[in-house]
Amino acid sequence: MARPDLNLLATLDVLLEEGSVTRAGERLALSPSAMSRALARLRRATGDPLLVRAGRGLVPTPRALELRERVRGLVVEAEEVLRPAARLDLATLERTFSLRASDGFVERFGPGLVAEVGAAAPGVRLRFLQKAAKPSGSLRADGVDLDTGVLDQPPLPDVVSTPLFTDRFIGVVRGEHPLSTAEVTAARYAAARHVHVSRRGLTEGLVDLAFGSGGRRDVVTVVEGFGAALALARASDLVATVPARYTEVLRAGMHRFELPFPAPEVTVSLLWHARFDADPAHRWLRELVREATR
Repeated sequence: MARPDLNLLATLDVLLEEGSVTRAGERLALSPSAMSRALARLRRATGDPLLVRAGRGLVPTPRALELRERVRGLVVEAEEVLRPAARLDLATLERTFSLRASDGFVERFGPGLVAEVGAAAPGVRLRFLQKAAKPSGSLRADGVDLDTGVLDQPPLPDVVSTPLFTDRFIGVVRGEHPLSTAEVTAARYAAARHVHVSRRGLTEGLVDLAFGSGGRRDVVTVVEGFGAALALARASDLVATVPARYTEVLRAGMHRFELPFPAPEVTVSLLWHARFDADPAHRWLRELVREATR
């Protein structure tokens, strides 16, 4: 069975409203002959004459009267579908957003973000997801609205990204640590025992590359997140080398020091799938995340 021409719905709607081929043609900017051909097509499609001659005018058939309200409703719905989305009403918005972030992001930026979301859109829920030790699935398929992280390579073509902030590494120790009492030289830094952060279990990273000829760190333990690294440093003589801004809340009460070599920097980016790019609610949340991390 051939698929019906849905464009005829709009023509039928105007015909049934006007009850005149001439007036319907004027509204649709069609010539009388084109309008007559459209009516003939409608008659063939419905198997009904729809409008019949009565004196000098046309009157609808029972089938046309039966269809009139249904056709009007279909046309109105189609027009709604083809219009831009209604203006975002945050007061009535009900939605759950999933945001994936590394250790420290929620502690540092979560309270402010949750407060801003709750004040503007009380029906919105935020679900924070921890990054996995292994690379996670694509943003296309894994149900994550927003992702954060350091981009080692350009994102996939269907992923959009924007930088949030640039952070630099510092050294952190407990208050009674020997490195908290005097200037930290390259030799003293190299001689200390270190905890290294790597979700992939590596024992070297950006910090070791930046240290370069200054020496080699004595990495005695490896953890997957900055929170774990700082917890170990807080309770022992281990040195944690971590991003300063990212870990501000986690390292409260601990001693920080500048690295005795050019500190490596990383840029944390916000990522989302292209299908969300034009979504007003998603765009609003992205802007809140940007504001919270500035």
